[in-house]
Amino acid sequence: MNPALELKEIVGQVKRYLAAGAEMGLDPPSFSKNVPKSQGKKPVRLDTLEALRDYIGDCKRCKLSEGRANLVFGEGSPRARLVFVGEGPGRDEDAAGRPFVGEAGKLLTRIIENGMGLKRKDVYICNVVKCRPPKNRVPERDEVESCLPFLKRQIEIISPDVICALGVTAAQNLLGRPFAMNRERGKWVSFQDIPMMPTYHPAYLLRNASAKRQVWEDVQKIMKLMELEVKN
Repeated sequence: MNPALELKEIVGQVKRYLAAGAEMGLDPPSFSKNVPKSQGKKPVRLDTLEALRDYIGDCKRCKLSEGRANLVFGEGSPRARLVFVGEGPGRDEDAAGRPFVGEAGKLLTRIIENGMGLKRKDVYICNVVKCRPPKNRVPERDEVESCLPFLKRQIEIISPDVICALGVTAAQNLLGRPFAMNRERGKWVSFQDIPMMPTYHPAYLLRNASAKRQVWEDVQKIMKLMELEVKN
């Protein structure tokens, strides 16, 4: 890409990201402080998941809202030690308004409950974008930028011990850089000073059963960090 065009694109990304944070009434750069902009309005407190969900409302901030049935905010314990982040809702999730309820979601639930010995309700599960992309395509940049501040605030509110990024889209958008799953999965990285383990998305495992062993290896690393009993 032409350096001038690349710089223009980067500046545009930053402006859109800061605009989303300003809309929430929060100060840049992390949006972690509940400090409202002074515009004569009642201060907005976004220090609980319920408050954040109410604030998002019937979101029309990007074009994904045009085709959705339901916004999929996320679900699980607000005090979860472990947060799973996926790409975006699929058809089943869009219909139910809940994350990971289709076939990939059933596989994730088995990993959590049968593999890790946890209850699904005790972890937290969400996505990079909260509305279904048409035909389950990868979310586009402007769509991610509209939603990412809300995802980051969710994680800040929960303050988990560990994050598991499911798939390339989740990993690269949380890290803010390109991510090569085949080379980087299974290696600890960090998001907002929280250890993060990137691994394959459960939907990938449905198409590539041979990768299940690699995901199990990654899950075991998470379990060891959380001091959970690992059964081989």
